[in-house]
Amino acid sequence: MKTIDVETLTKMFLAGAKNLEAKKEWINELNVFPVPDGDTGTNMTLTIMSAASEVNNLPVRTMESVAKAVSSGSLRGARGNSGVILSQLLRGFTKGIRNHETLDAVIFANAFQKAVETAYKAVMKPKEGTILTVARGAADKASELALVEDDLDVFFLGIIEEAEAVLKRTPELLPVLKEAGVVDSGGQGLLEVLKGAYDAFLGKEIDYTFEAPKAAPVKISAQTEAEIKFGYCTEFIIMLDKEFPAETEHEFKQFLESIGDSIVCVADDDIVKIHVHTNHPGQAIEKALTYGSLSRLKIDNMREEHEEKLIKDASRIAAEQAAQEAARKAAEPRKEMGFISVSIGAGIGEIFKGLGVDYLIEGGQTMNPSTEDMLNAIEQVNADHIFILPNNKNIILAANQAQALCKDKDIIVVPTKTVPQGITAMINYIPDMSPKENEERMMEEIKNVKTGQVTYAVRDTHLDDKEIKEGDIMGIGDHSILAVGGRIGEVALQMFEELVDEDSELISIYYGEGVSEAEAQELGGKLGSAYPDCDIEVHFGGQPIYYYVVSVE
Repeated sequence: MKTIDVETLTKMFLAGAKNLEAKKEWINELNVFPVPDGDTGTNMTLTIMSAASEVNNLPVRTMESVAKAVSSGSLRGARGNSGVILSQLLRGFTKGIRNHETLDAVIFANAFQKAVETAYKAVMKPKEGTILTVARGAADKASELALVEDDLDVFFLGIIEEAEAVLKRTPELLPVLKEAGVVDSGGQGLLEVLKGAYDAFLGKEIDYTFEAPKAAPVKISAQTEAEIKFGYCTEFIIMLDKEFPAETEHEFKQFLESIGDSIVCVADDDIVKIHVHTNHPGQAIEKALTYGSLSRLKIDNMREEHEEKLIKDASRIAAEQAAQEAARKAAEPRKEMGFISVSIGAGIGEIFKGLGVDYLIEGGQTMNPSTEDMLNAIEQVNADHIFILPNNKNIILAANQAQALCKDKDIIVVPTKTVPQGITAMINYIPDMSPKENEERMMEEIKNVKTGQVTYAVRDTHLDDKEIKEGDIMGIGDHSILAVGGRIGEVALQMFEELVDEDSELISIYYGEGVSEAEAQELGGKLGSAYPDCDIEVHFGGQPIYYYVVSVE
């Protein structure tokens, strides 16, 4: 076969997406750091699935319409650095094919080169030993083969073999991969897309059905009755008859956490909206009655609810609330500057709100927000100049992509790589300064922030001259693992020994879901004794996975 038409190309693309989806968990495990947040496979899958959904929904498939659907869908659905790079590869590739009715080896080779060129331009500092290297190796092989080979079977197989060979060399190009004993996860993901596409070209039987990608799977609906820990979805509004300060709100949230999960507690003037999953809805109601009267009380037995009903109801309510919120914001006068921040926990979200952030995107390590999420957030902020704080190095590219796609507002991405950097950026915002002056000030101040995170290892590895066993506690700095041990508090103290120096003035501790306030205060006390010249702050962060997120300034 020397040429393929749009139907064959579509099958190849959808099969590539399917193969990536099937291998995503394995790709996640290729994380360099052995932390429980490996997400490359997930990010790449959600990115390509967004494009696959658009392709599946096309009423008529032409080369131009398929190319546009792949480009647009992947661009808006892109998550994480690997997902953004994959979207740029697809975007460049589709530029090379959209004006042709059939595709041959020469057209494919040119499209591969366009893909690599587009992806490299999108990354400010391209790093070799990554998905980019694998993509370039495949593209160069395509150009070489196109000069001498017009049989697409031989052509595609040669490209895949070269991509596989380049992938095996990534540990030699990126020492951190070699030390961890893994190949580049993004490169592996790209290879799986190519392999799936080749299977479809060969005519192998593949299930081409797709579901729309879900950023946050509905966990309750996927569980059986026996697996649901808290059976009653309880919602109500408290009509306050007394003051409900932040301390009282925090105390009530802690009570709700003691009897359930999926807590939402939002106070607004004289009402408080409550949502909790619990086995004891009566206890939640009794406690709430101490603050005022109740309205809109609703208790659902989740063990009896049908999955589809839950999802449809949630979607409808979310859509109605989003429409109401959008209408309310649209009615407000447009302000000069607004702020969007990615948050990783309830406590950290409250801190950002207190500092003036207009819109929070829940994301962080375990679920990186997409470019589409960023664009939706931008729509919600009624301001001429909008600052985006990604607060994670894996989210910056998605924010940059949203910036490029937004035409009616000035978007300023402050490349904060950690939550503490984002908090520092907000603290240093000065309303009387211009957007440009504020951007420069924030960029300068975040350079002074050193971040540490304490979590646990999910596999054995050797990294940063440290032997790490599954289950070990790790203290991770901005660039390396700083401490390893068996106890959370001890590892945190060892990590601070690496972070604090003679110029340090402020230590901030944000404790997560797995740490009590007493434990966090105890750590703060020990740090106060060890570093008497530093101010110590302890805050509830509420973040998952990371026992502590800390900063030293």
